[in-house]
Amino acid sequence: MINNYSRFAPLVLRVTLGIVMLWFGTHELLDPLVWTSYIPTWITGIGISAETFVYINGTAEIILGSLLILGIYTRIVATLLFLHMLAIIGEVGINEIGMRDVGLAGALLSLTLSSISPSQP
Repeated sequence: MINNYSRFAPLVLRVTLGIVMLWFGTHELLDPLVWTSYIPTWITGIGISAETFVYINGTAEIILGSLLILGIYTRIVATLLFLHMLAIIGEVGINEIGMRDVGLAGALLSLTLSSISPSQP
């Protein structure tokens, strides 16, 4: 009986990861100053303000999260978000934030490697 429901696992993974990305992206756009402290100094060193980068990042997370929820370009989107999480982990290190992102990265990698095509649930 459980096998009857396993086909929904990629759908649940895709939608819930999309919701997480939407939440972070929306929060970044609504309150960017809260997030500027997480922006690495090399970003501001190349002439992009921390606040502008937060807006760019938040917009990207909303777009990519929406694509995940809709199941559009799932593998490509999951791969991009996986790489995004790796960059965050590399920047923040292994702490409470980094470990949360390790879990998100693992889930995104799982979605990337899934043998289920994006058009299936």
